[in-house]
Amino acid sequence: MHTVVVGTSGVTASDVLAVARGGARIELSAQAVAALAAAREIVDALAAKPDPVYGVSTGFGALATRHISQELRAQLQRNIVRSHAAGMGPRVEREVVRALMFLRLKTVCSGHTGVRPEVAQTMADVLNAGITPVVHEYGSLGCSGDLAPLSHCALTLMGEGEAEGPDGRVRPAGELLAEHGIQPVELREKEGLALLNGTDGMLGMLIMALADLDILYKSADVTAALSLEALLGTDKVLAPELHAIRPHPGQGASAANMLAVLKGSGLTGHHQDDAPRVQDAYSVRCAPQVAGAGRDTLAHARLVAERELASAVDNPVVLPDGRVESNGNFHGAPVAYVLDFLAIAAADLGSIAERRTDRLLDKNRSHGLPPFLADDAGVDSGLMIAQYTQAALVSELKRLAVPASADSIPSSAMQEDHVSMGWSAARKLRTAVDNLTRIIAIELYAATRAVELREGLTPAPATRAVIEAVRAAGVQGPGPDRFLAPDLAAADAFVRGGHLVSAVETVTGPLA
Repeated sequence: MHTVVVGTSGVTASDVLAVARGGARIELSAQAVAALAAAREIVDALAAKPDPVYGVSTGFGALATRHISQELRAQLQRNIVRSHAAGMGPRVEREVVRALMFLRLKTVCSGHTGVRPEVAQTMADVLNAGITPVVHEYGSLGCSGDLAPLSHCALTLMGEGEAEGPDGRVRPAGELLAEHGIQPVELREKEGLALLNGTDGMLGMLIMALADLDILYKSADVTAALSLEALLGTDKVLAPELHAIRPHPGQGASAANMLAVLKGSGLTGHHQDDAPRVQDAYSVRCAPQVAGAGRDTLAHARLVAERELASAVDNPVVLPDGRVESNGNFHGAPVAYVLDFLAIAAADLGSIAERRTDRLLDKNRSHGLPPFLADDAGVDSGLMIAQYTQAALVSELKRLAVPASADSIPSSAMQEDHVSMGWSAARKLRTAVDNLTRIIAIELYAATRAVELREGLTPAPATRAVIEAVRAAGVQGPGPDRFLAPDLAAADAFVRGGHLVSAVETVTGPLA
């Protein structure tokens, strides 16, 4: 099994995906263990002094003015975890919780948190055992960390609360730790706070969304090309020299992908035949501009994620010179903004894909295709209601594009009076990515059927490869009406699993 070694300088996006989705094992580097021990010495020295230090010998948030005596500090750390584990609502996905825990471990291992090496090792042991704390949908405002989600994870480290075992059953965390020979941690000064105070949940969801959207943007280039082909459009608008004079990188990449898919097509260029057109509709002609803008948004979001992956987010932090200083690095604004940006881009990509699908189904705009791509229009409804489903998904994408980060709601007796709502931005982006996958799958379903209905014309080799692969995956072609939901589900799985991109790349080589 793949092993990820956690050091002091952060981790990579591929490390996060390996742990969250691939079940990779985790090891702590010798450098990380040394850094943990050195930072802990600083915290222990400050804890022994009579002067109050925030997070070490004081309360938290609006209660930070109270100095806590030494005999109550272990109780304080336990209490902050228990009281902050106040999430409600449905459980979040296992991969989200694993990313959340792994990214908190990444920051702990930076040597800036003051957590003991044995606590970090316990975090790694819990992940390696396949134990997943029960974390709920609601409880994070994206500031002072993803507090409730991280608290539910810390509660598991203490052997309290509930967690899911490697067999998928939810049981008391203490039982699961005992079965795997893991000793619950007894938290000391600052450790409870350090386990709760990060942007780890929203960052983990951002990294997974970026991975999914990378596949979806390539998939959307393919389905746009197939729709152009099925509509007998022109590929001249994809010429590199046209995109070079508006040099947005994403636009050029999308146009190049579409051109590669259409190479050798016998369907393109017929827009002057029986129903002459001067130009194709915007949804066809401007596909690279819209998808390209989304690709450039992805690039910006990836830069933010990389910076956050290299960060140590905690409050207070232990500095190399021995100071323990309060700060505002836990504020989730940088991550929240790009999560919202991506939801906007996803909504627009879904919207333009739906417009192409609708054009394929409308006999007045499809340039010779049968109404709704039906076998016997009137007796058969064809893909009429598949487009309804797609339209409903697009409508929800538009609602999900309303930014969460534009909102703020004060908390902690006005001490925490401006928050990022980044966790909420991440949660709605996950739904948006799911819906976008379904939208692209429906365009794929319609476009492949439409191409097959163009009898006497030869599609591009890449298009033929897609049709063969999608039919082999259980997505049926033209014919009388049938139960559509299984076909749509198979098309969704085909796109979601990256098989659409793989099928094209057998002909085109790697897409941009």
